[in-house]
Parts: sequence; C-alpha cells; structure tokens
Amino acid sequence: MSTLVLSDPVVVGYYASWKQQQTVGVDFSKYTHINLAFGIPNADGTFVFDETLAIPETVSTIRAKGAKVLVAIGGWSGSSLISTILKDETANANFMTNIVNYVKANDLDGVDLDWEYPGKAGAKCNKFDEANDTPNYLIFLQGLKAAFAKEFGEGKKLITMAVYIMPFYINGVPSTDVSEFAKVVDYAHLMQYDINGAWLKNTGPNAPLNFAPGLGTQFSFASAIDAWTGAGWPAGQLTAGMAFYGRATTTSVDMTLDAGNMYQAQTDIIPQGDSEDAQWADVCDEKDGMSGQWQYKHLRDQGVLTDPSTAAAPMIRTWDNATMTPWLFNPETKMFISYDDPESIQAKVEYAASKGLAGAMVWSIYMDYENELLDTIHKWPASGSTDNTGNTDNTGNTDNTGDTNESSDTNESSDISEEDNIKAASVGGSFNSDGSCSTDGEMTCKDNGNSNAYYVCVYGGKVEMSCGPGTVCTESDGSIFCNWADGEDGAAEGGIDSESDSTSSEPAK
Repeated sequence: MSTLVLSDPVVVGYYASWKQQQTVGVDFSKYTHINLAFGIPNADGTFVFDETLAIPETVSTIRAKGAKVLVAIGGWSGSSLISTILKDETANANFMTNIVNYVKANDLDGVDLDWEYPGKAGAKCNKFDEANDTPNYLIFLQGLKAAFAKEFGEGKKLITMAVYIMPFYINGVPSTDVSEFAKVVDYAHLMQYDINGAWLKNTGPNAPLNFAPGLGTQFSFASAIDAWTGAGWPAGQLTAGMAFYGRATTTSVDMTLDAGNMYQAQTDIIPQGDSEDAQWADVCDEKDGMSGQWQYKHLRDQGVLTDPSTAAAPMIRTWDNATMTPWLFNPETKMFISYDDPESIQAKVEYAASKGLAGAMVWSIYMDYENELLDTIHKWPASGSTDNTGNTDNTGNTDNTGDTNESSDTNESSDISEEDNIKAASVGGSFNSDGSCSTDGEMTCKDNGNSNAYYVCVYGGKVEMSCGPGTVCTESDGSIFCNWADGEDGAAEGGIDSESDSTSSEPAK
C-alpha cells in the first residue's frame, strides 16, 4: 500500500496594507512568513510605508500565531527608482541603512525585496540599466546581509526576494548563474502567474503548470523552476508562487464553438472582475481601466462557482489537461476567466514538492475562500531533497521548511509525467556559434539523442534548459522531444519563449 508522507512547507503570504480590513479572518497560523506590502523607495534611499497600518499591533497579532513578519519593499509600481538608487553611492547607503533601521524599529524578522525586473523595465516607467542592475543588486544584497549581521547577529534576520519567472537579466538575456545571490538571500519567491492575459491576442492560462507547446506564452510554473535551478539557485531556497485570483478578458468569439480550446481570439476590452474591481490608474500607463481580476473567494461567494469544481449557469467550467488549470466562459457576455482552484493548486504543490522546493508563496492572503486553497498547499508531500546551501534561519521563530530528508512511497507527479512531449515549431535554424539566435522561442537539442539539455532562443540569445532526469532531448520532423533514454516518451518539464508585457492592478506581481 502506498503512503503519502506530508511535510510542513514554508508558506509565505503577502499582506497588502491597502486591504488590511479584509485580513480580519485570515488564519496566520497557517503561514510561516507574512510579508507586509509595500514600502515604496524614494530617490534619496528613504522609503515610505502605508501609515494607516499599525505596524506594532499587526506584528504582534501575526507573531502570536507563530509566523515571522517581514517588510516588503518595491512591488510592481514601487520599483521605479531602485535602479538609480543602487547606482548612487549616497542613496545606496541610505537605502541600506533605512532598511536596517526600519526592521529594528518595528521588531521585524527581515526584509522582502520586490525589485522584480533588474535589467528590464517591468512597469513601463521604471528606470533600469541593462548592464549594471543585476551586478549592483548582488553587491547591495551582500552589503545588506553584512549590515544585518553587524546590527543583529549572523543569521538573525531574513532577506528574501520576489522574482520573475526567469533569472535576473543582464544585457537583455537571463543570467546563467545566480548562485552568488543564493549565498546572501534566504528565499526567492517565484511569481509564476500573470503569464497570459488581456495584453495578448488570444485567451490563455494565468498560471499554467506547463505551457501548451505553440499556444499562448511559452512560460509556465514548471519552466520557472527549471530556469532558476538551472542557473544555480538551490531548490530548497525557492518557493512556488500561487495565485489566489484569476483574470477575466472578453473574447471576440463564442468559445463553445471550439469547446475545450482555451486559446481563442479576444478583444482589448477588459471586463469588470469581481465586486472589488473598479477603475484604477496605473502610474506608468496612459490608460485607466478595470483589472478584470477575480479573487478566488469572490468566485465562490458571488456564486460564480457553486463548489470548487462546479460553475453556475451561464458560466461553463472547463479543465485543461495540458496546463492543469480550469477556465470559465460565459457565452452570453463572452467573458473568459482563467484562475486557480484546489485541483490546480494541488497539481502545483505535488510538482513543486517533487522538485525539492521549500514551499509556496501566496498572492494574496485575503483572496482565499474558507481556506480551500491554503489547506491544499498544506497537503505538501515530503521531499527527498535537502538544502545544502548552509543558510540557516535563526530568527527565533519555528521555521519548518520541509527540507527534511524524508522519503515517500508515492509517485508524486505521475499525472504530470504523462503530459505531452514538448514541441517547437522549428528546430535549430537560427542558432549561431557565438550564442546568438534570430527567432525567439525556437528550440534545439544541445546534443541530439545524447543529453537532456536543450537551448531556447530568448531575446536574441540562447538559454540552456533541460528535460527531466533520465530523459534525453531528441529532434524529429521539425520538433524536439524529451524522451526516456530507453525510447519511451517522457515529459518535458518546461521551456520558454517570448515574454508577455503584462500589467497588474496589484503591486506585488
């Protein structure tokens, strides 16, 4: 008889200060870390946090439930000046000092830095330096770790980061080695959502476990893990990003005429999302509008879903096997909603655990419905991997990271391992000997039939990825496949293509 061994994962939740009234019913005991969002940096290295949030009382309430409390700095619309701050010697020093002082004054357990796109713009008005952002960020983090050690003692305060699904960019391409960052950062929180949305021509999944080859943006939950671990980031210091919300768009077609196809033409009209959605102004964009966001709790309490897997008419729920996500369609209004539910979260949990990740990150803590999603995260299978980075969490609170060397008799990702093979529309033709390439999204095996490594063309440069353990990359009829070494078809565990230029109504993402 198979036995599922569960472990206690790291569970990080973002506490949006502008939604503090909605956190009243949140069970903080189900989280190991709470990040108070957001401190917004000024050009001189100071930063401002929402003054309406009573920090001492909030910290006391959360810590009484056993969770650590960190201040999150930056976010989608709060990172516009970080690049220039780190390049200015005085502002850089002020920024570091102000972080240390803020953590000390408010008795916090550390800082979560949400500069999500070093070397890239992210939000359109963000300042960035393609060549120097990533090196400057590393130097700053090294200095901050030393400053924390000097003020509080070695390992007494945490440094964490929210990060994009590809490693930090340098000169327009993702970094191939981020191992030095991992020496000074405790956890990197992967933002594995907002992958498809209203900014694209076709509908698609907000947070796919795997992407469907040739359909939608060729990023996924799985490819993000592969990208970061492939660049030297230890799996035991990664948390998997879980979206407790979905996104709505308006299609230009009746999706029921091609039932089961998640990728259909959409307009640029973003419909109103749930009852909290309203006109909002993006500080970087010229056009105001709705976000189209549906918090999971409102899909449930507004009756869109009568239970986690049943939609109320006229909505039609469909499960997509390729991406392991559900989606909804209203044929009367042509509203499409991609979201996560307990079934899709469970698939992500099992995959992340099989990869040895420390746990999960949640955006955001107030979006769940009666803990349906959060309780699913706590069904975290024990991982057989350990964290050998030498980083320890000595902040004084219990931290069950799940990085124990427990074993399970269960094949934790059997469904995922039977997914369709990864396939590229064309193979190899645009890759040059100097590492450049001309066709974004094109893929080629590194050593056809002899290695599990393959290359993907990203912004004119080749990025090395890998198929799953025990498989080899093979090319056939203009496609690449990840096959078991004995010839049996196996699963590719991610790939990449061109980035979507997303916008977000929530600064964390």
